[in-house]
Amino acid sequence: MEPVRSSDPQEILRRVFGYESFRGEQQAIVEHVAGGGDALVLMPTGGGKSLCYQVPALARAGTGVVVSPLIALMQDQVDALRALGVRAGFLNSTQDADERRLTEQAFLAGELDLLYLAPERLRVESTVRLLDRGRIGLFAIDEAHCVAQWGHDFRPDYLLLSELHTRWPDVPRIALTATATEATRREIAQRLQLTDAKHFVASFDRPNISYRIVPKNEPRKQLLELLRTEHAGDAGIVYCLSRKSVEQTAEFLSGQGIRALPYHAGLDAALRRENQARFLREDGLVMVATIAFGMGIDKPDVRFVAHLDLPKSVEGYYQETGRAGRDGEPSTAWLAYGLADVVQQRKMIDDSEGDAAHKRRLAMHLDAMLALCETTECRRAQLLRYFGQDSGVQRCGNCDTCLTPVSSWDGTVAAQKVLSTVWRLKHERRQSFGTVHVIDILLGKRTPKVEQFSHDELSVFGVGADLTEPQWRSVIRQLVARGLLAVGGAHSTLVFTESSPAVMRGETPLMLRTEPERAARPSRSRGGSGTRPAVELSAEAAPVFERLRAWRAAAAKEQGVPAYVIFHDATLREIATRAPADRAALGTISGIGEGKLARYGDQVIDVLHGAAS
Repeated sequence: MEPVRSSDPQEILRRVFGYESFRGEQQAIVEHVAGGGDALVLMPTGGGKSLCYQVPALARAGTGVVVSPLIALMQDQVDALRALGVRAGFLNSTQDADERRLTEQAFLAGELDLLYLAPERLRVESTVRLLDRGRIGLFAIDEAHCVAQWGHDFRPDYLLLSELHTRWPDVPRIALTATATEATRREIAQRLQLTDAKHFVASFDRPNISYRIVPKNEPRKQLLELLRTEHAGDAGIVYCLSRKSVEQTAEFLSGQGIRALPYHAGLDAALRRENQARFLREDGLVMVATIAFGMGIDKPDVRFVAHLDLPKSVEGYYQETGRAGRDGEPSTAWLAYGLADVVQQRKMIDDSEGDAAHKRRLAMHLDAMLALCETTECRRAQLLRYFGQDSGVQRCGNCDTCLTPVSSWDGTVAAQKVLSTVWRLKHERRQSFGTVHVIDILLGKRTPKVEQFSHDELSVFGVGADLTEPQWRSVIRQLVARGLLAVGGAHSTLVFTESSPAVMRGETPLMLRTEPERAARPSRSRGGSGTRPAVELSAEAAPVFERLRAWRAAAAKEQGVPAYVIFHDATLREIATRAPADRAALGTISGIGEGKLARYGDQVIDVLHGAAS
């Protein structure tokens, strides 16, 4: 493979990657790092972070060393670069001794443009000595939030990376992450000794993603409706909190005729690798997983990310939902959320290891996530404010609270009725009960349990007939979410908090969220504020696009790589629409650099001629 010889980032972008211009902050970042400067980059998933270190690595003398925790994906990352004509390799625990030796020899001979390393490799003295003997052009620290103890994905091995600056002080470093609050950003800079680095913060907005949070009511059936009505045949990720739920949900979807695979840390390692490989290489698969799955997944056509359980933090939610729509096409982030989620997360915090400060920090993360769920405002605007960005737009037109505006109501009296019921059970009867029983009392239902304990004799019996059962569930959920009521004990009974008495006395008005009857579903071709509809192919181009997809699938299978490594759908759409007559015209298509043109150009032209004949 011939080396890429150019110090001009713009030329590298065009020749290697097939793009005419950088996007957003990319050019400023690339020029700064290529010139030898350190950088801390915050850019959303799908925003083009990889180019920010790949282009400078090709422009600088020496090898760009990329530290990444994504061991299972390094082969695909390297395959994608090699398809572009970039000389890339990796060193991690999946290789045998011969593979490692060949990669090390290529590095020492100056025959690698990019070398990917797992962070734990830097604990091995032989790796450090190897780097000392070669010529390093830059260090790129991917998924840099892993260094933050208070972030959502802390990895102890990342703490070693502060030594890069000490041992190789003249080598520029670029740290990249898709999500970090200002506090996490400061921690990343301090732990990686990047306090003097230039910070680049791109917009966190992903306008092509439609954010939707729905009240949880038989969530698997709700998920099935989403997939059948909006995402039939689409690739997507479904996140569950427990391994058991992952397996049950994957089995449920499979039983409903949807191709679904499970993924969690308890599965056999070989099965995990196989399922991940299938998800990356096959079209239309649904991966049901714990959060152990997904970091660094470069699959561009994930059309939805669904959560059946509440994420622990806004950072985690943003990172996970960001795996949808990396190609910029309309995608869905869907979350089913209920009272049980709040109870479960609070219990996990109470039972977690760590001191009081640690638990307070976890509670703050959860409270921010609950605020996002309960907001009556635009969800996108609230997400951006959490990351310290103001969109300047009050309504995005592409989230559920914009599509079906949510009102608030004065819930002070309703809250007093709930709290009074809980108080009377505790102080008049020395009893505690859960949500269902409290609602039965409020609605005046003479259930066997109500009659058994003579709770129909309480003064609060039947005082809540003005609201329905789902409405009372919403009231109680919001009280628990705000810490105005708690759930405790083995039987999940409702109990007072320090804030409960003030609410019961009516000292502060309490505005609550009104649940919409049914949130409107956005059309997949919706062109609302900031969104971009999927490219509609003409009657002539559509069958050509399908022929190109079939060719790509066969080529990918033959090479053992994901289809997107060859060409993204967006590139195939442009080819099908423009129908270039020869290789020269094909080379003007976005996403086709010199390497891919040389490797696939004749095959693509043959497909086009076959479609035309």
